[in-house]
Order: sequence, then structure tokens, then C-alpha cells
Amino acid sequence: MTRSVVILTAMQLEADPFIELLEGAEHVEAPPEGMRVVRGSLEGRDAMVARTGVGLVAAATAATWAATAFSPTAIISAGTAGGLSRGIDVGDVAVSEAATYGTADATEFGYERGQVPGQPVRFDAAQELLGAAKDASEQHWRFGRILSGDTFVTAKNVADTREAFPDAVATDMESCAIAQTASAFGIPWLSVRGISDLCGPEAGQDFHMDAAEAAERSRDVVVAILRALP
Repeated sequence: MTRSVVILTAMQLEADPFIELLEGAEHVEAPPEGMRVVRGSLEGRDAMVARTGVGLVAAATAATWAATAFSPTAIISAGTAGGLSRGIDVGDVAVSEAATYGTADATEFGYERGQVPGQPVRFDAAQELLGAAKDASEQHWRFGRILSGDTFVTAKNVADTREAFPDAVATDMESCAIAQTASAFGIPWLSVRGISDLCGPEAGQDFHMDAAEAAERSRDVVVAILRALP
């Protein structure tokens, strides 16, 4: 049962929609530089919402601190992402079935594309959280793998990325680092990302929306998932 949850977002505009819903919100001192933490109650659960800063290292640092200082029963990576699969649109919400480092490439040494040596090629999301998401899912929710890396997927490399990871629905710069950290501590995790732009839009597609609106959609899906949990 998910009794306490840490929600990690890269930017303040991604954290604010969650903070607005916290009951009894109070700021918490956190040592990682650039991290801002607010704690309160969300859907009857003890919740901590943190702005981690952008990128893999910032996300892993924040997740490590949260895991040791807060001892949550779930960690959720939330906020915005770029839509990768052809069937995804701006305004949809990507829910992770797994996460992979999309820019990792040690295939020269016998590893799979996306696999960091010594690590699995994919970090699977917690079945309890994913099951609750699928139970509560609506039409604009898109399930699949979320890729993370330190470079953006653009029109120049989107075809190669789609070919290498055909089940990937979105890309960001934090979720896989959070997944790896949560997995190392044995904490269930999930990523829920509102699609604010498309990595490779098709003709006639809208390719961008306000990031704050996409972040609110991520928040709404996370709340729906928490409501669906026991």
C-alpha cells in the first residue's frame, strides 16, 4: 500500500500544480543545491513535492536524498516530456511501463542499446502503481517506455531513436535516473509526464503547448492514480 509518496519534478512550474493541492503544506530544508521541497498531504497520503533541477545527476541526487530522508513507499517522476511515438500528441500524458537511458550506447562492447554497463537495459515501473494507472486510465493516457538522456531528441535523430526503441512513448532528462535510484533502494516508482512538445511531429500536427498546462495534466493523472490505489 502506498502510504507516503515523493513527487519529483525538474522545474518549479512542474512542482507548483502539486503544491497547490497539498494540505498543511510546509517547506522542508534539503541539502542538495537547487532543490526546493514542500511537504503536506495529498489524497490522504503523506506527500513530499520536490523541484530537483534539470538533468540526470540532479534527479538522482534528489531521489537519493528523498529515499534516505523521507523513506517513501513510492516515488513518482512528474512534469513534462517530449512525445516520441508517432501516435502521441501534445496534451497527452505518458505513463511509464519502464525507463531506459536513451542516449546510452555501449553496443561496441556487447551491451544492448540504452544499457549502461552493469545495469539492466530497462527499469520496470512498479506493478502496483502501473496497475492503478491502467485501472484509472483515460483516452489521452499513453503507456510505454520513457527514455531519458542528456541530449534532446530532435528531427535529426528521432528516426534512429524510434527504430532503436519502438515501444518508447516519450523522452525526458530525469525519469530513468529516478527509476534507477528508486530501484536501488527497493522503492516502487512510476513516471507520469505531460507531453508539451513532439520530438518529430507529423505534417499537420500541433507540436508544442504551454509547459505549465502540460504539467497540470501530469498532476491530474498522478492524482487519479493515487485515488485508484488501495
